[in-house]
Amino acid sequence: MKSPHKAWAVAVALGVLAASGATVAAATPSPKSAPKPTSEEDQLQKLYKEAVAEGGRLVVYAGGDKPGQADYLKDAFVKKFPKMKVDIVVDFSKNHDARVDNQIAEHHVVADVVHLQTVDDFPRWKKEGVLQKYKPVGWNKVFDQIKDKDGYYTGLFFFAFSNVTATKLGDDAPVEAKDFLKPEFKNKLVFTYPNDDDAVLYYFKQLTDKYGFDYLKKLLAQNPKFVRGTQDSADLVGSGDYVASFGTSGGAPGVAETTLPKRSPWVAWPQTGAILKDAPHKAAAKLYLSWLLSKDAQQNSIGTWSARTDVAAPAGRKGIFDYENMNPLGLGEFMNNRTALDRYKARVNLYVGDVKGVNPSDPKGVLGLYPVDQDGTQG
Repeated sequence: MKSPHKAWAVAVALGVLAASGATVAAATPSPKSAPKPTSEEDQLQKLYKEAVAEGGRLVVYAGGDKPGQADYLKDAFVKKFPKMKVDIVVDFSKNHDARVDNQIAEHHVVADVVHLQTVDDFPRWKKEGVLQKYKPVGWNKVFDQIKDKDGYYTGLFFFAFSNVTATKLGDDAPVEAKDFLKPEFKNKLVFTYPNDDDAVLYYFKQLTDKYGFDYLKKLLAQNPKFVRGTQDSADLVGSGDYVASFGTSGGAPGVAETTLPKRSPWVAWPQTGAILKDAPHKAAAKLYLSWLLSKDAQQNSIGTWSARTDVAAPAGRKGIFDYENMNPLGLGEFMNNRTALDRYKARVNLYVGDVKGVNPSDPKGVLGLYPVDQDGTQG
């Protein structure tokens, strides 16, 4: 390769010769320009046309624990693709995966896309042959650790559970796990039932692995309140007497804030998605996954750590794989051993008691076997 100085000198010499009217013969014929790579936006617009031609309908089953929890994704998607009619149905992932299994067995698949916390389901579904092979836009930029090499499923973004504390606590807010045992927090803590949510269960598992079951006994001696759903536990922080929680995220803006422990463990995982092989609207499903993994959506619409290697971590955060006290693949490893998981859950159940309360994702019990059937009704 020519040095920059030599290249500059050659350019000057050619310029002088051209100015004097001399002819400069090219040493070799100029190659044809390589075709310009299709941009992500061009690919999305092509998929959009195909989805509209298919009927413009999309049904997504999303893991969560509160109705409307995924509306931020629906709203951003419809804003970009206004001809699409979209339903994103939120329910506990453990309910959605059973629902999907039933729909497949009944030959009545309603969902087009699923993205769930139960990351252990996806290798099983691949093996059972019920997923559509598809590598969305942005596939080559997704972390290798969180996608199926054959293209049947992929992590879409990272969710995280850590501390949620009342802003009024200021510097006195608990940060490390042992801070939650301070006497001033007795009767003021709220948690999600760990025996109702596998990510919360994994949070507790890491704590009892590191600090022993004596830690759990001391935590329960604080007389915490347990609720169903991580959204409800976060929303209670800063309201009334409750000032802190862990194993959740979010909280009311201005009332509660999320912090990460520096030494004690916390949880993050790739919320994983796929298209069902018998999806009624495959073109729409491809559009949705491609949009969600596009660089624009990963930068501006997901509000958390990206699944892509070329998108920066949220402001003030390290890269998702750079934390010493958190392994973003750990939840998947925990969930892959269902026997050990169920054994630990049964032991925790002895301490915290049976789960009480209605499903916060479906308080009226209307979701049923086929939420948002093809005619757009609940059923």
